[in-house]
Amino acid sequence: MKRVAYPKYKESGVPWLGEVPEGWEIKAIKWESHVQRGASPRPIDNPVYFDDDGDYAWVRISDVTSAGMYLESTEQTLSDLGSSLSVKMQPGSLFLSIAGSVGKPCITKIKCCIHDGFVYFPRWKGDARFLYYIFASGEPYKGLGKMGTQLNLNTDTVGGIVLGLPNPTEQIAIADFLDRETGRIDTLVAKNRTLVDLLKEKRIALISRTVIRGLPAAAAHEFGLELHTHFKDSGVEWLGEVPEVWEVKQLKWSIMFQRGHDLPTEKREEGTIPLVTSAGISATHSVAAAKGPGIVTGRYGTIGEFYLVEQDYWPLNTTLYSITTWGNDLVYLCYMLSHLKPLFLLNAVKSAVPGIDRNDIHTTMTTVPPLPEQTTIATYLDLETAKLDKLVEKVEAAVARLQEYRMALITAAVTGKIDVRQEAA
Repeated sequence: MKRVAYPKYKESGVPWLGEVPEGWEIKAIKWESHVQRGASPRPIDNPVYFDDDGDYAWVRISDVTSAGMYLESTEQTLSDLGSSLSVKMQPGSLFLSIAGSVGKPCITKIKCCIHDGFVYFPRWKGDARFLYYIFASGEPYKGLGKMGTQLNLNTDTVGGIVLGLPNPTEQIAIADFLDRETGRIDTLVAKNRTLVDLLKEKRIALISRTVIRGLPAAAAHEFGLELHTHFKDSGVEWLGEVPEVWEVKQLKWSIMFQRGHDLPTEKREEGTIPLVTSAGISATHSVAAAKGPGIVTGRYGTIGEFYLVEQDYWPLNTTLYSITTWGNDLVYLCYMLSHLKPLFLLNAVKSAVPGIDRNDIHTTMTTVPPLPEQTTIATYLDLETAKLDKLVEKVEAAVARLQEYRMALITAAVTGKIDVRQEAA
């Protein structure tokens, strides 16, 4: 719907505010409330400061990062001693992070304590939600951080932020309007994200079903393959029955995981062979002998993600594996390996430092169709996963547009560019 503007405006003199409604006041936050930092007992890891049955929740940056508008729970609670050495906040109070997730506001619904990574506004008499939405818009922070560096907030910079302030009744009306409208948008975003999750689950199920059972009837007919009608017990519980003509054998008889090769910096020269690291293909080139097209995966960090390198490359350093395919179809193997990801993750957690040990995974049982069928399955999965990926891309783009609209709506409301008083009523 088209929203109306206020009848009259005046220049605020503040770049992020621009013109504001004529009846609004222009004030720095510090003139409405002094800004104070939280505090914490030291050393903070001393167990004497914590009590599972304590009255006050202990707020960490991670608690606020994961919270939405309201803080409803934390992972820890303080003892009476711990809370006496911190800053206590009562339900309905707003505080703002100035470390970690800098500039993230939150309104607590519980009794809690905040440390010096937060600031709060003990004398704020306006609507806490209105102030929350001002900070949530991100607009007041413009110009407070240097280009290319993290935003740096403290009591002085926060106190010096100049706001356009309507009267308390109008603040409530704007906050009520934003509560309702952002709630509607958030519901749509949640539904779209659920759809993305379902599409991704469908993609995983499609790959798993195909690399275990072969092509479905319609696809088999389209690609000129005989539909599998005879199956055998694979002897592996999680595989179940597989096409009778397929082999079931250990992974090491189809592929081999090989560690990358360290190449000293002095030996990396300008050439035609790209270096592949766990971070991707490097712009630096090497004159070392090429490995040929292949598959790479990380030994640590991102476990179970496999990438097809469709050109000659050099697998740099031992933080990744290059995979020898021994004559099998590269694209089929990528799909087959992605199907095995849960097993790789299970093996990864056995180590103190999560990572893939090839000795553990080489014995994994898997299905191996004849080479021509591998290629056909790969072609089919390329087509079908591309359809799903395109749908995911469209839905994620819709989510991005909704989030952009949400931010624009908040900014327009808290700066008075739209008059929402009648809508709120």
